[in-house]
Amino acid sequence: QVQLVESGGDLVQPGGSLRLSCAASGSISTTNVMGWYRQAPGKEREFIASITSGGTRNYADSVKGRFTISRENAKNTVYLQMNNLKPEDTAVYYCNLYNVIVRSHYWGQGTQVTVSS
Repeated sequence: QVQLVESGGDLVQPGGSLRLSCAASGSISTTNVMGWYRQAPGKEREFIASITSGGTRNYADSVKGRFTISRENAKNTVYLQMNNLKPEDTAVYYCNLYNVIVRSHYWGQGTQVTVSS
């Protein structure tokens, strides 16, 4: 099994920045993809960004140029640096890990990000 623990969510003003962290533990394959999704009230969960164990990044169009995903493989930790935050970024942010070998997805419990003045 894999456990994911997110942290870093907060209330921030428009234009502000936050950094989310997600630490993974358990049976983690060397080859994996870690990423972030978010879910706003009344909306479906949507993809935000991902990064492979080899460092290949992918972003949703809505966050390109504002958000940066990174990871520390030695710590099994992924980060999401969010800059120039907008009210529409308000959501619960979820960490995801995809174990390529066993083809399984794992989710964190979520962390709330609220962008409001």
